[in-house]
This record gives sequence, structure tokens and C-alpha cells, in this order.
Amino acid sequence: MRFRLVSPDLLIDELADRLAARPAATWTRVAVDGAPPARPDTLADRLAEALRLRGRPALRVSAADFLRPASLRFERGREDPDARYTGWLDTGGLTREVLAPLGPGGSGRALPSLWNAATDRASRASYVELAPGGVLVLDGELLLGRGLAFELTVHLWLSGPALARRSAEPWALPAFGRYDAEVRPLHTADVGVRVDDPDHPALLDDSPV
Repeated sequence: MRFRLVSPDLLIDELADRLAARPAATWTRVAVDGAPPARPDTLADRLAEALRLRGRPALRVSAADFLRPASLRFERGREDPDARYTGWLDTGGLTREVLAPLGPGGSGRALPSLWNAATDRASRASYVELAPGGVLVLDGELLLGRGLAFELTVHLWLSGPALARRSAEPWALPAFGRYDAEVRPLHTADVGVRVDDPDHPALLDDSPV
């Protein structure tokens, strides 16, 4: 694999410019995918702000606010990597409340959060309207290969040793190893970025940014 070094600022600018050039008559759904140590939430926050500065409304949503209830996530224990890989994310809720309303023929009315995992209760969030031309920026883990609808996907990739060094949840490492082997997210994503050193990201050579 060949990578092209870029600065974090240049990466954000190139992604934001690409998205701002999309047609303004409809919505664009973007996934920023990566294991927690890759900090997909940080990149998603910065990307949303860069889009707003370019005159594009942006809605920030986290997949962590669309998890299934604890009784389902932890049915086989709290540290089951297979459950994390296949059973934590409420893909139906995410599609119904966010991705479908912001897709072709959608209403533009989305729910920014569905479930509070800390309290294990519904978040009771209010629906928000995203104007046509707006961009959904969704961050999360293990998002690709699930049939979720996005116009652009970005994967922040960590090599196995880097992920192991930086992970606060070593029990979950097999889930991300399985994801790499089965989905190959670095290559499946529209934009693949290596972030072993978060201050010096590197674009996969065939990522068209």
C-alpha cells in the first residue's frame, strides 16, 4: 500500500472542498469511520465546522447515540468482541431516523440521537430540520459493510500494533481485526486515511481527495 502524507488541516480542507462542490439541491451523507483511538469524532467535528464556513449547513451525529439497549448489547457479557462487531449498533434506528430522511426523497427531518448508552434510556432528543444542500457528518466505528447509505465514506485506519498500543479496550481488538479482514475498510471506503500518527495522517494513494 502506498500513502501520501498530508497535514490534518489539509485533509479537512480537501474533504470539505469536495463536499461543498456537491449539488446543493439535496443532502449529502458522510460517514467518518474508525476505531475510537483513531478519533473519528474529532475529524467529524472539524469537518462539520469547515463545511459551515463554506456555507453548507452540517448536522453532526454520532453512531454512539444509536446503540441498542444494554440488555441486547451485553446479552453475552460486556466484553464480547463478536457482539460488539455485529450487535451493538442499531442500524435500523439509524437508517429510519437519520439516513433515510436525509436521502433521496427524504423529508430532511432527522433525529440527532436515539439512545443514551450511559443511562440506558431513550435520549428524548428533538427532531431537527436540515436544509437541502446540508451535509450529515456521522462518526462511528464498524460502520462499513452494513448496507448503510452514504454518499461519501472516510475510514481512519490504524495498523494492528498502533491500535493495540492506543486502545483502552483490549478485549475489543478482535472485533476490529475481524472488521479489517472481512470488510477491508481502508480499501472499501471512498477515502482511506492512515492515522498511526494522528498529527501526520496519510492518504491511501487511490483515495480521490
